[in-house]
Amino acid sequence: MSRQLTRREFLRLAGLTVAISLAPSGYRLLSAEEIAKDKSFSPNVWLQITPDNIVTIVVNKSEMGQGVYTSLPMIVADELDADWKQVRFEVAPAGERYIDPLSGMESTGGSTSVRHMFEPLRKAGAAAREMLITAAAKKWGLPVNECEPSKGTVIHNKSNRKLTYGQLAEDASKLPVPKNPSLKKESQFTIIGKPLDRLDISGKVNGSAVFGIDVFVPNMLYASIERPPVYGARVLSYDKEAALKIVGVKHVMDVESLSYGYRGKAVCAETIEGAWKGRNALNVKWNRGSHPELNNESLHTMLIEHLKKDGVVARNDGDVKLALKKASKKVEATYTLPYLYHSTMEPMNCTAYVTPSGCDIWVPTQNQTGVLQVASKITGLKPGQINVHTTYLGGGFGRRFETDVVQEAVQLSKETGKPIKLIWSREEDVKNDLYRPANSCKIEGGIDEKDLLVVWSHKVVVPSIFSRVFPQMMKNGIDPAAVEGIANMEYEIPNVYVEYVRLDMPVPVGFWRSVGSTHNAFTVECFIDELAHAANKDPLEFRLNLLKNHKRAYKVLEVAAEKAGWKKPLKKGQGRGIAQHLSFGSYVAQVAEVSVDEKIGIIKAHRVVCAVDCGDVINPAIITAQMESGIVMGLSVALKEGIELKKGGVATSNFNNYELLRMHEAPEIEVHIVRNKEKLGGIGEPGVPPIAPAVANAIFAATGKRIRRLPISAEELKKA
Repeated sequence: MSRQLTRREFLRLAGLTVAISLAPSGYRLLSAEEIAKDKSFSPNVWLQITPDNIVTIVVNKSEMGQGVYTSLPMIVADELDADWKQVRFEVAPAGERYIDPLSGMESTGGSTSVRHMFEPLRKAGAAAREMLITAAAKKWGLPVNECEPSKGTVIHNKSNRKLTYGQLAEDASKLPVPKNPSLKKESQFTIIGKPLDRLDISGKVNGSAVFGIDVFVPNMLYASIERPPVYGARVLSYDKEAALKIVGVKHVMDVESLSYGYRGKAVCAETIEGAWKGRNALNVKWNRGSHPELNNESLHTMLIEHLKKDGVVARNDGDVKLALKKASKKVEATYTLPYLYHSTMEPMNCTAYVTPSGCDIWVPTQNQTGVLQVASKITGLKPGQINVHTTYLGGGFGRRFETDVVQEAVQLSKETGKPIKLIWSREEDVKNDLYRPANSCKIEGGIDEKDLLVVWSHKVVVPSIFSRVFPQMMKNGIDPAAVEGIANMEYEIPNVYVEYVRLDMPVPVGFWRSVGSTHNAFTVECFIDELAHAANKDPLEFRLNLLKNHKRAYKVLEVAAEKAGWKKPLKKGQGRGIAQHLSFGSYVAQVAEVSVDEKIGIIKAHRVVCAVDCGDVINPAIITAQMESGIVMGLSVALKEGIELKKGGVATSNFNNYELLRMHEAPEIEVHIVRNKEKLGGIGEPGVPPIAPAVANAIFAATGKRIRRLPISAEELKKA
């Protein structure tokens, strides 16, 4: 159950309302009455209890399949001692009042939703619980310590009296909010840690859930945009009159991409079919663009050539040159990986309506703060005049952190004065993505006479994401995503050198599920396997020996290997591979069992066993689901995916030439959660990085062939 509500509506509703803000001294709790008095107060988390016993949590994160509309309310409900059957959620409006207190933005990404909101949500629930108990004690004329909360009620056991939260809400709302409420002990949790059903499932099953593509506004026009077919292309000619003759076409105009710097031609019509036909009738002619020589072969050459260039040093432990010189055995490998498309089920879309006094935007977005900023820039309106209606997201994976589709829809609505619904076709989506960066790396490792790994030198070449999105986070020229999983790898090696070479390309890049870890885990874990083979050591034992002082990484490897039956023999043509990776505060190890038919180049993943340690567990069912989805997505990347460049642009156009893993190709997956009381880690992304190297290492175990380039096609297998 969900709907959007304004702050004014929320404050008008009867009952108990608690808000939290982030002050310099820490979290601050206020009641609705205090909020109304303090106009400068900026709450970011809301809890409301109404007389009908309904508990409503306003969630400031976007739901894109990762379960935040369930996991975040679970945190509040447990501290509150609420009846889970009476818990509902609302989608937060966009604005400073709902920013993430740690990131300083209202956005969803980096597997931070639960990690960042855990403490403030617990305090909101605990404060409301104490207020309800106090209200009951006053009503009964009893000491507070004789009253107890229990599943949406306050009870007094001695007199067998009971009042529901709904009955107490009005009285509780008049009490001062506790500034430092007592939090439950973990042993007292009744909701946190349980595999509860998700609150958003019913709406998705019965069709009532509204995704961006489902939005309809009275009198809206549909828009379709003709974009450059190659990078840097400019319009030579087009037929505006022909487009305007198409039935239903109302406007033909320029539209500027603030993200990419190009101008396209937009057609606005009364129907989506009319917009598509009008766009085709434009018959736009383009020049050859700025990089007509760009293709997959030239990209590969550039990636390899840049490995010869000097970069910036991200890590330098010991004396790598001397250690390599003294090493008894040396191993060297070069890896290359392609650009990747986000492959969201729902193509990019946005509906916008700009008027002189306001702007409404309906969009599946991961970045409400960014949407507000770009809409304000284009319209000249203040953020308070702009309403962002966050819908469900049909997949995000980082793609919906970008605001390019919002920019286009807002521009067109401002110019036409009409509500505009802009839907990208799948072909537009594939060809105009902000891709996972292509990259290459060269790694050198050295083993001493005792077969111990003593030196690791790693140079990575990759375009920069942060220089465009968060330039303030670039330190000493280093993109954090470019070296994550390398500069901070936990393997205990006395001599380590990590160097980053930035490659600037016309192909735009952005955040992709697990960001830099998705490619760096592949190269690190494949090379660790190569070193284990050179040292004549079992790949599992080799890793464990390097992680003796890193108990969490050590443990997930042990659990995954044990549950997979690591040393059990397999049939001829089958292999078992292992990999582990730390990302977003969580440790994940995976064992893949594959079979390889070398004659026809078919690789089949039969089974994947995953062990995950994300610290405290909120909902184990959500953790399992995220590991499963990450494994399937990462396996698809390993075996299928890659963007093809040709003649200066993207040749890939749809799923006919950008293949994804099919249902019949999905392996049997087992997920084992390693529970502990460590700090919360993220869960949306860490399942992706280990699977590709686990599969590549399994292929080596089955065939003796090393995979150093993705995807692992039949041709690549033969080359190996």
